[in-house]
Amino acid sequence: MSDSPTQISMKATKILVITGLFLTVLSCGQSPDYAVEMNESADMVFEEEIIPISEEPTSDNSFISSSAAVETKKDSSRRFIRTADLRFKVKNVIRSTYDIEAITALHGGFVAYTNLKSTVNDVTKTPVSADSILETTHYTVINSLVIRVPNTALDTVLKDISRNIDFLDHRIIKADDVALKILANKLAQKRIDKSEKRLTNAIDSQGKKLRETTSAEELLLSKQEAADRAMLTNLSLEDQINFSTINIYIYQRPSIRREIISNEKNIDEYTPGFGAKVVSGVKYGWNMLAATLLFLVNIWPIVVFLVIAFLALKKYNKLKNK
Repeated sequence: MSDSPTQISMKATKILVITGLFLTVLSCGQSPDYAVEMNESADMVFEEEIIPISEEPTSDNSFISSSAAVETKKDSSRRFIRTADLRFKVKNVIRSTYDIEAITALHGGFVAYTNLKSTVNDVTKTPVSADSILETTHYTVINSLVIRVPNTALDTVLKDISRNIDFLDHRIIKADDVALKILANKLAQKRIDKSEKRLTNAIDSQGKKLRETTSAEELLLSKQEAADRAMLTNLSLEDQINFSTINIYIYQRPSIRREIISNEKNIDEYTPGFGAKVVSGVKYGWNMLAATLLFLVNIWPIVVFLVIAFLALKKYNKLKNK
């Protein structure tokens, strides 16, 4: 016994409704693009670091060095004190600091000074509930270093350090010839030594009166101090010749740290007024409307399918009733 047109129409309608419901459930699955994970803990900490667009390391490391940093033996009469001053931006100050310190130790140098710190640029506090505040801190991590490396390794150390550079502010390299200063100090030492010997002999042979002897002893002591200063100056110059000094200042892009903290003040101070509640209600209603529109846009194929199926079923019923 065959089914009547009405029964066939009812079966077709049930099939279309079930199919539409199944497709709707599939399309309502949460999209990863709009998924938001909510955590209501009052001790949450959010940290955001602004990452530069380019993550590629500096490919050319030769621009940071110079012929002034290279030890040569063409003229043995020259005695150079070589120094370098660098300022540049890095991807991450802490990692670059460790790398620079490792490079220094690898080439027989040492770190004379380092000052790693975070500079707070701005702090804002935004009430998010009756008992919680969102604290947003904008800060910049910087570090100032002074390293000493063997004079013969200065060029290599500068090239190794350059792999940390994201943007170079400046590079200053100096080679000061101090050969004449060293010679002048040595000549001064010789003159002082001769004068000291003559003065010592005069005191031993002719110094009879207490006042004259005391004045001569004071003059002798002054000459000995001058000789010591000349010697120490030469030792300092030799140390600066053998170990070059590199002054480094590094920084990174500003970072953001967000933290939800408890509101220890009077809660009534942060209770929104009537106007704020009205604005909040309008925003909430608009968000609901936008979410509904987005939902309809996401399932538009299903809506079109159901409309076409309804029109087809309606036309089918008309043909059967004729």
